[in-house]
Amino acid sequence: MKKFALFILLITTLTGCTLDDENQDSYTYEVLPVDSYTLPDKFTLGNTYEIKLKYTKPSSCHFFQGIYYSKNLNTRTVAIQTSVNNNQVCTQSIPEPSEVSFNFYVTNTGSYIFKFYKGKDAAGTDLFEEVEVPVVN
Repeated sequence: MKKFALFILLITTLTGCTLDDENQDSYTYEVLPVDSYTLPDKFTLGNTYEIKLKYTKPSSCHFFQGIYYSKNLNTRTVAIQTSVNNNQVCTQSIPEPSEVSFNFYVTNTGSYIFKFYKGKDAAGTDLFEEVEVPVVN
């Protein structure tokens, strides 16, 4: 009898905990272009600078997730990371541009090259706008 009660409890537990995929949100991730940015004309070694970025969400289903930031020597690649809710009805109207920023600490001499992601061309190749900012002592 104990084995039967244990078996019934096991079956009830397994069937009571099924995942209902229809009610769960489904998200994908998308990288958006930087519409505009604010950079100083020059950096001073050892100082920290706020770099402002503006971007436009393509729909009401896009949510800011962070700033894509990759560094390779003195080159910095920057883009906007978003998540997209796939189970929502989205409006495609163009919203006001959003603004985000990050702090950049200058640790090297020479110049920094910022590559701001601008989207893709007709062939699907990533496009970047490059800006060189010299470092002064």
